[in-house]
Amino acid sequence: MDKLKCPSFFKCREKEKVSASSENFHVGENDENQDRGNWSKKSDYLLSMIGYAVGLGNVWRFPYLTYSNGGGAFLIPYAIMLALAGLPLFFLECSLGQFASLGPVSVWRILPLFQGVGITMVLISIFVTIYYNVIIAYSLYYMFASFQSELPWKNCSSWSDKNCSRSPIVTHCNVSTVNKGIQEIIQMNKSWVDINNFTCINGSEIYQPGQLPSEQYWNKVALQRSSGMNETGVIVWYLALCLLLAWLIVGAALFKGIKSSGKVWKDAATQIFYSLSVAWGGLVALSSYNKFKNNCFSDAIVVCLTNCLTSVFAGFAIFSILGHMAHISGKEVSQVVKSGFDLAFIAYPEALAQLPGGPFWSILFFFMLLTLGLDSQFASIETITTTIQDLFPKVMKKMRVPITLGCCLVLFLLGLVCVTQAGIYWVHLIDHFCAGWGILIAAILELVGIIWIYGGNRFIEDTEMMIGAKRWIFWLWWRACWFVITPILLIAIFIWSLVQFHRPNYGAIPYPDWGVALGWCMIVFCIIWIPIMAIIKIIQAKGNIFQRLISCCRPASNWGPYLEQHRGERYKDMVDPKKEADHEIPTVSGSRKPE
Repeated sequence: MDKLKCPSFFKCREKEKVSASSENFHVGENDENQDRGNWSKKSDYLLSMIGYAVGLGNVWRFPYLTYSNGGGAFLIPYAIMLALAGLPLFFLECSLGQFASLGPVSVWRILPLFQGVGITMVLISIFVTIYYNVIIAYSLYYMFASFQSELPWKNCSSWSDKNCSRSPIVTHCNVSTVNKGIQEIIQMNKSWVDINNFTCINGSEIYQPGQLPSEQYWNKVALQRSSGMNETGVIVWYLALCLLLAWLIVGAALFKGIKSSGKVWKDAATQIFYSLSVAWGGLVALSSYNKFKNNCFSDAIVVCLTNCLTSVFAGFAIFSILGHMAHISGKEVSQVVKSGFDLAFIAYPEALAQLPGGPFWSILFFFMLLTLGLDSQFASIETITTTIQDLFPKVMKKMRVPITLGCCLVLFLLGLVCVTQAGIYWVHLIDHFCAGWGILIAAILELVGIIWIYGGNRFIEDTEMMIGAKRWIFWLWWRACWFVITPILLIAIFIWSLVQFHRPNYGAIPYPDWGVALGWCMIVFCIIWIPIMAIIKIIQAKGNIFQRLISCCRPASNWGPYLEQHRGERYKDMVDPKKEADHEIPTVSGSRKPE
């Protein structure tokens, strides 16, 4: 160091620190981890985790599943699945990411044989991210469409057909006619009655439910929906622009890094996984930016309870709306309840159209959907960029902005198929296949790898290095869930979901064979990396086949707390991950043995 330019060693060190922070501007000068950065405040982390967990599924998925599985009775299996599966996995993933300060792929230094599980999590997040931003684009479109004196779906208009009606439609009725001097009562089509100026006999009308204006607006205007997946049609230009705007918002918010942001049992488990976002990789990624001594246990409790209470609150709101819609349309509630996206873009808009000042409330509602979706989307993109950062730290340090924006651009282009006239079929297909079995498989293997192979007691000791030592009774519940209850429950649910598999359809429209085959290809592409990476790790290890297997089932030599000051006696011989990031392949002599 040039003494003329730097008269004091300590000042030089300070200048170097500032220079490093300026090169890697998502790292603050006061961050504990100067390589990866930390959350600026505890509240930033909690709000990001709540934003990731509380998403669009709380608004439409939970109310629909609640109704279709017995109403209030569904809360019982839902609460049980929260306690037995959701919360244990949530706590495990938060602890795992925080302990190693690594993302969902690199964190599998804990068990190199299972590194493919991390890749599966990231790939599932990528698929879901593609269609999730399309739903955000729908919200943007409806929000912009609400800036009118009257909501465009309030009444039937030029875009509607003869079935558009809020009240039941008369299809046939009895009329009185005279034939050869004899009076007869016959049943005729209502159109014929109107054309010939007859009058229906009171009480003889035959009704059929009409299609609400909001339903026809959704299908005919917003989506310009085609007849099926075989008819792709053209790109709906205004949805494509809304999708581009959604990705621009995500990219602008994230380019600086994290500092800127039975069947009933089966359905209950699926909702817990979908809502809490466990086994997606995002919880590990977000928690990896925590300070080492952060109390991740209390965080897990707060986030899980907040998320579930939000779902219940959304359920109270939607059931009153559905009851009103059933009353005015002459349908059963079961006919009014729409699954998935229809609930958010038909049922809610219909209710908003009936309110005084409907456009104002509609703008607020779709802005709420926008913010709910964006929070979850931010975390999903951060999962991808965190994975890239861990695998290529030097490249990411210099090129974080172009890489983040490049990811958004690629995902935007991949999502264009979802804004064609057949786009809703693609969205539903990805949701049906990728958001189900993939996360179940990842969650099962995550538990098997960390608790059964790495060692549950050993993992508990790792966790206590962060949150402090606890009495045995504190860990009694977590041990019971991690070792026995949760894995057995998830395996049973996985087998049951395979047995109960049915071909996907959208409404009454079935998917073609090639569409179903494509869905299977997507899920296979996500999970095939689990055996591929296991084989690669075994081939790269040394020794005979048994020695290689044993070696790959031990933590890599650079597994442990990221910073030396946190390693203590248990990890004092750990290889510095910053120096050995490219040498993770364990050998018989190089990998750490179980303690």
